Amino acid sequence: MSIEIKAGTLSDFFASAKETAKEIDSGKAITPKNTIWVDAKDLMLLLKPERTNLVKYLRKEKTAIFSHLAKTLNRSPISLNNDLKILSKYDLVTITKETNPGHGVCKVITSNLDDKIEFRVEV
Repeated sequence: MSIEIKAGTLSDFFASAKETAKEIDSGKAITPKNTIWVDAKDLMLLLKPERTNLVKYLRKEKTAIFSHLAKTLNRSPISLNNDLKILSKYDLVTITKETNPGHGVCKVITSNLDDKIEFRVEV
């Protein structure tokens, strides 16, 4: 299964949903779609090299502790937080906090990424 990331507006999303509804109404068999509609500005942010490396790492590892992730990717906590904020906005990662006995709380990042991600831009 792959995730398709499309740049578009809210009206583009509803047009796509309407098309799918018409297919359902006509009795056509449809396949589940894993499409994420992204604002064009955010799509450009997702394509930065640092975020691309982060996505590749998370696809391979699936779960990572924030501090280990920052150290492994040689990233500052601020820049890594910014990257994770964008990825979590579109549900590509899930960020939770877990207790770390004797050391407070740690941030755990879980990947919602599949093996394949397609970026499509329509202008």
